[in-house]
Amino acid sequence: MKPLLQNALRTSAILFLFALVGTALLAYTYRNTHGIIEKSAQEEKLALINQVLPRRLYDNDLLAAWRELPAHAMLGTRKPSGMWLATMDGKPVGVVLEAIAPEGYSGDISLLVGIDANGVLTGVRVVQHKETPGLGDYIQLTKSDWVLQFAGKTYDPDQNSRWKVKKDGGNFDSRAGATITPRAIVKAVREALKYFQIHRETLLQPIETRKP
Repeated sequence: MKPLLQNALRTSAILFLFALVGTALLAYTYRNTHGIIEKSAQEEKLALINQVLPRRLYDNDLLAAWRELPAHAMLGTRKPSGMWLATMDGKPVGVVLEAIAPEGYSGDISLLVGIDANGVLTGVRVVQHKETPGLGDYIQLTKSDWVLQFAGKTYDPDQNSRWKVKKDGGNFDSRAGATITPRAIVKAVREALKYFQIHRETLLQPIETRKP
C-alpha cells in the first residue's frame, strides 16, 4: 500500500505543478496581450462607427462619448443598447445609434445608424445578421453597395410611404426574390430616425465622457 500511496501523491503533486504553471502562463499571457486585444477591438469599433458618421464631421473622442439607452420598440431592442454622441468644437453634430431589425428573414439584424443633428442619415451599416448567403447577405457592404442608399435620407411623417422598398411602392431598391431582408432594414432605419426625432433634445445632451 505504501508504494501505491507514494505513487498517488507523486502523481497528484505533478498534476498540481502542471496546473500551477499553466495558470501562471495564462495569467502572464492575458496580462501582456489584454491591452493589445482591447485596443484592437476599440479600433475596429471606431472604424465601423466612422463608416456611418464620417470622421470629418466631429472632433471629440467618440468612443468615450457613449451613453446607454433603455430598450425601445423604435430601436427594435429588447435590452439596453448604446449610442455615441459626436461633437465639433463642443457642439453636438450627430449620433450613432445601435438598432435592431427584428423582422429579418432569419432573425435579428444588428445595425449602426448615423444621424446628424438635423435628422439626416449619415450612414447605415449591418453589424451582424443570419440572412441566407448569396440571397439576403447583399445588405453587407462587403457584398454590395445596397446599404449606401440610406445616406442623406430623412424622415417626414407626411411621406411615410417613401420608406418602403420599390416593390411596395417606396423609394428603396431591393433584389428580386430577396425583399424580406431589405424590408426589415428599411423599416428599422425609419424607426430609428423617428426615435431620434422624438428624443432629439435628450440624445444631443452632453455626455460625461467615459469608456463603455
